[in-house]
Amino acid sequence: MQIKMFSLLAIICLLSINAEVPTHCGSLRCGAENRESGVGNRKSVRPQARQNWRTRAQQTYYAGPGREQTPPTDINEVLIGYFGPNDVSHPEAGDMWRAAVLAVEEANHAGGCNGLPFHLVPGWSDSPWTAGATHVVRMAYLDKVWAIVGGVNGPSTHLAEQVVTKARITLINPVSTDKTVNLANVPWMFSCVPADHIQAPVLAEAINRYLLMSQRQTGKYGITNLKSQIENLKSQIALVSAVDHDSHLFAVELAKSFDQYQIAPAFHFEFDPSRPTESWITEIVEKILKANPPVGGLVLIAGVRPSAQIVSALRQRGFDGAIFGGPSMGRRTFYEEAGEDAEGVIFPLLYPPGNSSRDDFEGKFAHRFGVHPDYTAAYTYDAVKLVIAAIRRAGLNRAQIRDAVRGLAPYQGVTGIIDWDGLGSPRPVPGAVRIGTIKNGRVQPLSGTASGAVTYRLPSSHLP
Repeated sequence: MQIKMFSLLAIICLLSINAEVPTHCGSLRCGAENRESGVGNRKSVRPQARQNWRTRAQQTYYAGPGREQTPPTDINEVLIGYFGPNDVSHPEAGDMWRAAVLAVEEANHAGGCNGLPFHLVPGWSDSPWTAGATHVVRMAYLDKVWAIVGGVNGPSTHLAEQVVTKARITLINPVSTDKTVNLANVPWMFSCVPADHIQAPVLAEAINRYLLMSQRQTGKYGITNLKSQIENLKSQIALVSAVDHDSHLFAVELAKSFDQYQIAPAFHFEFDPSRPTESWITEIVEKILKANPPVGGLVLIAGVRPSAQIVSALRQRGFDGAIFGGPSMGRRTFYEEAGEDAEGVIFPLLYPPGNSSRDDFEGKFAHRFGVHPDYTAAYTYDAVKLVIAAIRRAGLNRAQIRDAVRGLAPYQGVTGIIDWDGLGSPRPVPGAVRIGTIKNGRVQPLSGTASGAVTYRLPSSHLP
C-alpha cells in the first residue's frame, strides 16, 4: 500500500513539473520576445495582445494522439469518474452526488452503453490538494475512467484540471463559477455553470435598481439634488465577503461591475470563515448595525453556512435592510439553515424555472431522495448526462469522447442550453442568470413585470 501511494504521489509531481503549454498561444510567446528585445513595454505590447489573444473567440483544439485507439473488449462496465463526496449527508455536496447517481440510474435503465452499464467511480478528500489529488490520479491511471465530473468548488476543480491535462481525459466542471478554471486553454476542460464574470453584472444591476427604487420611495425628486441623493444611497450599501477562494473571486468580479454603476459601498469587511464563528460574526453584525449613516442594504458574498449564519444573526437583531448575496444563497442548505430569516434575500438565480424538463427532473429527484434539488444538483445532473451522451456517441475512446462533448453543444439540459465558447466555458445565454429570491421557503425568480422591473423589500427605517 505504501509503494502504491508513493507511486501515485510521484505521478502528481510529474504532472506539475511537465505541464504542457497550449500550442496556439502564439501571442504570449510574441509578447515575451518583444520584452526581451527591449520593445515590449506596456504601451507597445498591450494593443498587440488585445488583437491576437482573443481567448474566448478561439476554440482550443486537441491535435494529439488517441483518436486512433480501438475500444477495449475486455470490460463489463463503463466507468465515469466523480471527483466529489459520495455522501448524501455531506452539507455542501450531498445533492450533487444524488444527482449524479440519478443520471446514471436513468442511463442504465435505458440500456447503458451498448448493453454495458455505466458506473460512477467516486473519489474525494476534504484536503483536495493532498489526498484529493491522489484520487483523481487513481481515476485517470488506475481505474481508467472514460471521463471525470467534478470538483465541487474552484480549488478542487483546478486540481482536477491539472491531472486531466496530462492524462488526456475529459473533465466537466458542474458547479465551480471560477472563470479561471477555463483560462488555461486546456482542451479537455469544460464548465457548465455561468461563471462569476457573467453572474456579477446581473447582481450589480439588481443592486443598482434597488437603490434607484429606494430613492423614489423617499419622494425626493428635485432635479438639482437628484444626483447627490442617488450618490448618498449608493454609499449606504455595505459589502461583506469571505476570503475563501470562490467568495474572493466573486467579490472581485462584483467590484468591477459596481464601477459601471458608480456604486461605492460604505465599507468592505472581509472575514475568514475558517476561524471560529464567534471571532467574526459578532464583529460583522455590530459593524453593520452601528454604522452611521445606517446601512440600507447589505451585499454578502460567502459560502453557504457563513451566509446563513450572518443573515440569521442580522435579522434576529432587527436589521430590515435588503440583503443581496452570491449564488450560495440559492442552495437548499442555505435556506434550510437560515430558516425564516432567509426570506427575501436576493441573489443570482442559476436554475431558471418554467420548463417541462426541469419539472420532470425535480419530480424524479424529489421522489427518489425526498428533497428538492438546488442548482448544484441540476448542473451535476446535466454534466453526467453530457458525459453519458458523449460516450454513447463516440464509443470508448477518450479523445473521441472529448470531441463528442464539444460537438454536443448546444446541449439542452434541465438547467437550460449549455453551449461552449472557445475555452470550454458556457457562452452567455439570455436568461441563464436571473435574479432570484426565497419566498415561503422555496427559491424562485424575483417577481417583476414584462419590462424587467422587480419588486424589492424596501425598508423605510434605513432610507434617508
